Amino acid sequence: MTLRELFAAVDGARVPLLIGLGAVVVLTALIGVLHGRDNGGRPPWRHLYAVLVYAACAPGIFAAVTVVYALLFSGDNLLDLNAATYLAPIAAMVLTLGIMRRNVRFDEVPGFGRITGLMTMIGAVFAIALILKSLRVWLFFSASLVWFLVLVVAMFVLVKWGGRLLFGRGRQR
Repeated sequence: MTLRELFAAVDGARVPLLIGLGAVVVLTALIGVLHGRDNGGRPPWRHLYAVLVYAACAPGIFAAVTVVYALLFSGDNLLDLNAATYLAPIAAMVLTLGIMRRNVRFDEVPGFGRITGLMTMIGAVFAIALILKSLRVWLFFSASLVWFLVLVVAMFVLVKWGGRLLFGRGRQR
């Protein structure tokens, strides 16, 4: 199965996709009401929030990556993308994290640092890929090699920071 076939299958199942994404947002709001003020960081609520973070962020990150790829690298038009398949997971991720932010501190949610690291690494890799794609025009016409090296060092620092967040900070045994 190719990614094009996967998106065609998801496009054929729009209603279950939208119901699932909406359920994650509604459950996040409902859990916030159930545990009360300043209790979101306690078990079992923080573990439920962890499940909801991954349920919202996994499809949201995948959709964001495909939208950025479609816009920047393949040259697709945003108006031609299916909103339910491409934009609804991103909106559900943003809504879920926004609602969750009001109910619990993110550092109390298990695994949130890792998902943040993954998002940072993906963003840095896309920035590097975009720079490399347009490098010959950028390097020869508008900037010096020094600025390119500064940019590469900055991207390296972002990828390293994201990797440290994703894979842990050297846990003590």
